[in-house]
Amino acid sequence: MRYKAIKIFGIFALSLLSLTAWAQQQSEEEQIKQMRELIDRTVENYENLLELEDWQSFYVDSILTHDYEALRVELRGLQTAKMTNTDVYQQVQDKWAEQIYQSLQKVFDEKQWAKYLKSGAARDKKSRDKRAAKRN
Repeated sequence: MRYKAIKIFGIFALSLLSLTAWAQQQSEEEQIKQMRELIDRTVENYENLLELEDWQSFYVDSILTHDYEALRVELRGLQTAKMTNTDVYQQVQDKWAEQIYQSLQKVFDEKQWAKYLKSGAARDKKSRDKRAAKRN
């Protein structure tokens, strides 16, 4: 079960981090389609891993849909501005990953939250916090 949790969260984390590269190579329509597929897979994985209630699945889907779209728009703005500093892209990704983290904490119960953290979210949070401390 632990291996499955790590694998699921790893897929989610890699997907979020690779969003920048993928956004550069695809049409907006294709980006939106692939983002929807990613969200659907992530929600399904969380349903299986965390045994979500229907209302929780709805909220997770809504959170991911909103925040991934906001991330995509913000990254597109950086690309349009021809921003080349990769630290800026990382900062934007960290901002939206933190937003997702905070939002999901409100949806999951204690047991689910503990599983979520063990699946890699705690490690990713620590990495984001380290990068934020370095920037300040």
